[in-house]
Amino acid sequence: MTIAMYPGRFDPMTKGHVDITSRASKMFEEVIVAVAESRSTMFTTEERCELARGAVADLKNVRVMPFSGLTVDVADENGVTVIIRGLRAITDFTVEFDMALMNRKMAPHIESAYLMTEAEYMFVSASRVRELVGFDRDVSDLVPPNVAEAIIAKMNSN
Repeated sequence: MTIAMYPGRFDPMTKGHVDITSRASKMFEEVIVAVAESRSTMFTTEERCELARGAVADLKNVRVMPFSGLTVDVADENGVTVIIRGLRAITDFTVEFDMALMNRKMAPHIESAYLMTEAEYMFVSASRVRELVGFDRDVSDLVPPNVAEAIIAKMNSN
């Protein structure tokens, strides 16, 4: 069985992330959405995991888990043989290329696979979503419904 892992901060999970996860779920027997622990985030790690679970609930071969440390170490611990990444533009490629080379040096038995983002999501990034939220802009067309609700709730509680 081939297990793939899609690591990221997912702060917040966007429709682009869901698209990559959905497409990966059709290619691999199991996909792990690995939510990286991080300090300066809009949502806590636990919240980001819950939001991701809600966003991909219809994908039966996908599970969500938090992680800390090196991606390749977490991949090894979970039997992962493929790391999935999404690419939007040439700038993504530059960063991902360097990361793939370092991952290959540390764990040559783990492959990196890249999925091109669908055209409708090319401009969507979690950092752009956070920026728009900071200006009280509606981002409901950029994120799954459960994430949009969580953003509204978080903004109303501040």
